[in-house]
Amino acid sequence: MTDQGQSGSAPAFAQAQEAQAQDEAAPSREGDVVVVGVRVREQGEIKTARTTDAALKVGDRVLLELENDLTYGNVGAPPRSQPFSPPMRVMRSVLRKATAADETAIEHQKKMSAAGRAFCLERVPALNLQLKLVEVYGSLRRRPTLTFTYTADSRVDFRQLVRDLAHRFHCRIEMRQISSREEARRLSGVDTCGLVLCCAGFLTDFTPVTLKLSRRDAVAAGDAHRIGVCGRLKCCLIFESDDWPAAPSSGPRLIHPTRA
Repeated sequence: MTDQGQSGSAPAFAQAQEAQAQDEAAPSREGDVVVVGVRVREQGEIKTARTTDAALKVGDRVLLELENDLTYGNVGAPPRSQPFSPPMRVMRSVLRKATAADETAIEHQKKMSAAGRAFCLERVPALNLQLKLVEVYGSLRRRPTLTFTYTADSRVDFRQLVRDLAHRFHCRIEMRQISSREEARRLSGVDTCGLVLCCAGFLTDFTPVTLKLSRRDAVAAGDAHRIGVCGRLKCCLIFESDDWPAAPSSGPRLIHPTRA
């Protein structure tokens, strides 16, 4: 009797926990919004996105709008309710949980992207092209399409590469050049401060960064600790500006690098 009672109560306990999690995710005050953590295309950091589905669970695959296209992501943090703030106006939104048909399309897209990346890495040195391939991905809206993002120091004539890719995969090929800061935002990483890159962790846009933004005038302009992994001035320097609303007129530095 006791063992049966305990085994019968286990599903009920799990259902109660799930109901409690959904209650916590539901907006508790007027003006609150529900957000969820999503890792876009299974790479980079978990990004915060708005959602209307408080029942999403960690591991669920979802569809979201990104760069005027439809792509996928995996839920990495459960839904939660929080007050609305102005940066949320540009926050990406989850459209829906992926259906069985979406899952099939996503798996096909992943295979195509992996094959496209491997073939492109073969052709780039063969054609003597000076570019660095960053990411290859397909589209769930404009099929069949493969987009190749890359960085380069100068203009690249990739016409022959596009012809080779189109002949190999029989689909539309798009070559998109991105900046080194955008590459760091997509791939993420850890800077000298020991924290995840600002651009990959929480920044919603790229604010121009200049040496005038830093209050550390005693530090030489060529100090390596001012340069991020992207090779440009660190985004965190904007928080040391006297013009930044949340920054005090004087105070300690936000980053204390440790020299070897």
